[in-house]
Amino acid sequence: MKKNPFINHISSLILLFTIVGFSQGKSPNTIPLDLFYSKIKSQKNPQLIDARGPEEFALNHIEGAVNFNLQSQNYAKSVAALDKSKPVFIYSIGAGRSVFLADELLKNGFTEAYSLEGGIASWIGAGKPFYTNSKSKLSLAEYQKVIADNATVLVDIGSKYCGACKKVKPTLETIKAQYGENLKIVEIELEDSPQVIADLKTIKVFPTLILYKNGKIILKKEGAADLKNEVDVALASNLN
Repeated sequence: MKKNPFINHISSLILLFTIVGFSQGKSPNTIPLDLFYSKIKSQKNPQLIDARGPEEFALNHIEGAVNFNLQSQNYAKSVAALDKSKPVFIYSIGAGRSVFLADELLKNGFTEAYSLEGGIASWIGAGKPFYTNSKSKLSLAEYQKVIADNATVLVDIGSKYCGACKKVKPTLETIKAQYGENLKIVEIELEDSPQVIADLKTIKVFPTLILYKNGKIILKKEGAADLKNEVDVALASNLN
């Protein structure tokens, strides 16, 4: 059976992504939210691509975006519908699939292709307009009440489709076992409560962890690396 060269190419890209673990900011085509937003606003009919999976796209996305990525069955048809002479704006959950798609488009004759640093987290987390098919389970008022009603609160903000977010969960269980009722842990996912993430206007990437003590932020970090130690140190330094 003859192998499809396109499938082989895509498989190579996926393997590369798995091995290297593409980190945000390494590609010169990955740009911060403010620049991404201003470039979109400068276009009459911006070519905006959501490079996440169809399930993710159905739950929430930037208004006006079309949905496909390098693994989509309709990839070639979707690309053919784009204008190579005009900029293409791409985002994903972070800056993985969007970076690979941007690079691929540039290799195939597109003049400009940009990936959004921080992905959908950056966009919604800054309070930019978005589509969602459900009402948030948690409102900003309810969020603020939880912070006010508990002396110490650790908030985990992420997405169920985010690989890095899943790595946080075992650490949260360890923290919960250590501190018990002395620490309230709140987990907020984009798919369940997008509006509260937008209303906070402080999230740039998933996962983001925020530790409150008596209503004040004593720790805010992006990613799970060294989370347990940083929480311990922050709480030890804020005993009162």
